[in-house]
Amino acid sequence: MVEKFYFDTSIWLDYYEKRGKNGEAALDLINKIIKENHIILCSPLVIKELKNLGYFLNEINDIFSIAKPDNIRLVNITKEQIKEMEKIAPKRDVPKKDVLHAILARDYEAQLITRDYHFQKLKDITLLKLPEEFI
Repeated sequence: MVEKFYFDTSIWLDYYEKRGKNGEAALDLINKIIKENHIILCSPLVIKELKNLGYFLNEINDIFSIAKPDNIRLVNITKEQIKEMEKIAPKRDVPKKDVLHAILARDYEAQLITRDYHFQKLKDITLLKLPEEFI
């Protein structure tokens, strides 16, 4: 069975910026996903966050190029997901972008991979795991 994974932006950065043990774990998980022919989902939100951090489009493409085309998919964000995010974020005091990542992982039936503590407040939306939990 093909599994789907949704990476929080920080996981992509752990890998790309080679952030010590976190970077090694992210790389190991990416390689395992590719080897086992699973899917990594990516959203326009991840791309926007990378741009906001100063990455150019060619660098962003380089980040995602580790995954073969068959192992990465771009998913859309719907108006309904935005509305849900707008309701949840202030109630739980969680950044909107993190709420949206959780909603996307849930709606696309993907495992959310993150290290961000904000997601602890969103466990009822989607389960979160560390990269090491899959390698």
